[in-house]
Amino acid sequence: MTQILEGIRILEVAQWWFVPSAGAALSDWGAEVIKIEDPRVGDPQRGLVSSGMVAGGLPVNYMMEQPNRGKKSVALDLKTEGGLEILYKLAERSDVFLTSFLPSLRQRLGIDIEHIRNINPNIIYVRGTGQGARGPEIDKAGYDGTSYWCRSGMATALTRQDAELPTSPRPAFGDGVGGLTLAGGIAGALFHRERTGEATVVDVSLLATAMWQLAPDIDMSPAIPQMPPMDRTRPANPLVNVFRTSDDRWIQLVLLQADRDWPDFCEHIGRPDLIEDERFSNMAKRRENGTECMAILDEVFASKNLAEWRERLATMRGAWTPLQTPLEVHEDPQVIENGYLSELRTADDTPFKLVANPIQYDEKPYELSLAPEHGQNTEEVLLDMGLSWDEIAARKADGSIP
Repeated sequence: MTQILEGIRILEVAQWWFVPSAGAALSDWGAEVIKIEDPRVGDPQRGLVSSGMVAGGLPVNYMMEQPNRGKKSVALDLKTEGGLEILYKLAERSDVFLTSFLPSLRQRLGIDIEHIRNINPNIIYVRGTGQGARGPEIDKAGYDGTSYWCRSGMATALTRQDAELPTSPRPAFGDGVGGLTLAGGIAGALFHRERTGEATVVDVSLLATAMWQLAPDIDMSPAIPQMPPMDRTRPANPLVNVFRTSDDRWIQLVLLQADRDWPDFCEHIGRPDLIEDERFSNMAKRRENGTECMAILDEVFASKNLAEWRERLATMRGAWTPLQTPLEVHEDPQVIENGYLSELRTADDTPFKLVANPIQYDEKPYELSLAPEHGQNTEEVLLDMGLSWDEIAARKADGSIP
């Protein structure tokens, strides 16, 4: 894998998934990422298993590994004078300061923009927030379940109008997208500094990220306050729809150029008689007779199981896919061939896989390394900074490091 950020050092003072996942992406690209963790509890994400938020008994803490692979962990008490002094020394030698801490906490700890820029005027300062760096709620906590999923309109847009309860998101559903957005912003800031010498401040919020994803709904909402629910039995285009197979699986068709694709589609489903059927011979007629068209297609797809449809549709020109489970993704030949899942091994040689960075360079998959244990690299990093063993012992004695 081309290490496009080799030689870049990221100083990460962040917790949970959103902002740390940006650090993981930067580490994938070759940056050295130093993660600062509280000496007592570390990143709270480490405790999700013991809290019951994630199933216990697993051989791997996946919720910690995915957003923290490839980093170095330094246990540092930023509330102590010695701990803050060490952080400042790290900031002197870093290209990027990456944080998820709220403004009031950054001020209390002495790690806000003015503090870090006073140490290193050339550092890129990066904030990942719930709902933005300005406004009346800048000091209000925000997680992907609140800022990304609910506040943006995403939950409303993805919940059926006749549902009893709102649709809930999957774990870290918006965090990973937000983290990759942050990583892209940081890469752009590094490029800008390389070209101009100017260090910038980068801001990404979960709210803004979700709004970007939901842009069609939000943009059109003044004219259409709520998009009408799609009735699959009366579609504008029957070839953009889902169909149930005989073994209760589903197939999604997305044939946007339906007039072009209709003959090929009919041949592949074994109904060439439909090609010249006057009711369905063009887009306008298929829309006019959508209910009738869907009834026929539902019957056709229900006549065979998914394995049979995979074989029949393999050479069809239009886009289609089965609705896969997360487990099936592990066996998807495209996932395997492109290296979209990376295999790692725990310290006791237990194999497991993590989702790889979706951005590849030079057609080479990633070779990932494990997330660090809590404080695993503290002494290593301090020695690299030039501290002696006596100085490290003194920091241990004053409680700056464990």
